[in-house]
Amino acid sequence: MQSRLSDIGIAADTSQLILTAGVTHALEPITRYFVRTGDAVLVDDPGYFILYGGLKSFGAKIVGVPLNADGTDTDAMEILIKRHRPKIFFTNTILHNPTGASISQPDAYRMLQLAEKYDIVLVEDDIYGDLHPSAITRLATLGRLNRVIYVSSFSKSVSASLRVGYFACKRELAANLSDIKLHTGLTTSEISERMMYQLLTDGHYRKHLDKLRGKLQQARESTIKKLGFELYCEPAGGMFICARLSETSNAAEIAGSAAKLGIMLAPGKMFLPHQEPSPWFRFNVAHCEDKTMFESLSRLLRAIK
Repeated sequence: MQSRLSDIGIAADTSQLILTAGVTHALEPITRYFVRTGDAVLVDDPGYFILYGGLKSFGAKIVGVPLNADGTDTDAMEILIKRHRPKIFFTNTILHNPTGASISQPDAYRMLQLAEKYDIVLVEDDIYGDLHPSAITRLATLGRLNRVIYVSSFSKSVSASLRVGYFACKRELAANLSDIKLHTGLTTSEISERMMYQLLTDGHYRKHLDKLRGKLQQARESTIKKLGFELYCEPAGGMFICARLSETSNAAEIAGSAAKLGIMLAPGKMFLPHQEPSPWFRFNVAHCEDKTMFESLSRLLRAIK
């Protein structure tokens, strides 16, 4: 894992690394350590809805930071920091779920400056980063883990059933988080970790990623063409695109009608911290190859119009 991080410009020794059963498992000890009932916590808006549930279970006050097509809206971030005084910001920086956006280098530098100025920890969820087709900025690369906890996993790139994740942070913090991991879950699967180690060291993982990125690119281009919707942004890689029929469409109502036809859609309100109405949908291009799905969706949309 140390070598893997070095490949993307993150220097960390073994005392700074903790293995977990995926990203969601990694976020739990971090939340336990930093969050107390009533604390304001910054999250992406839109973002990872499972994270919202976890934070709420600890009594956190969730504050959404808007995203632009090139990542976090840093002007809004500073305003929200001044207003709510959070200690921590959980953010998905590369090929963001659900928008597909990736952070720009200027915004990454600005986020690190704000973290330093206002004494905030940035938790960088990079679970989709390996699917990006080129080298790209990461907070942990620029910030050198001083104010960044870097979290990732192989659940999206290899298999959701192979629950191997990890996080990297400052040495002293890693020791404290390791204790929490031990007390709440004891240990993780050595068999899965050894399998992942073998994939990483014998070159299979790198070859697998090359093929996977190519397949996702084809699926992404095909899905965008077939949909014909307005895009939130055009992702450089990965599995997600975010699109809307119009500014006034209600994605949740359309998703409800589609479900009756056997089409499962992901309406944008699922990914909002407070579940407001949204015109946006998230599409996973890996599951958009079925021609009949688009035919049924087109009939549905014609009926709605």
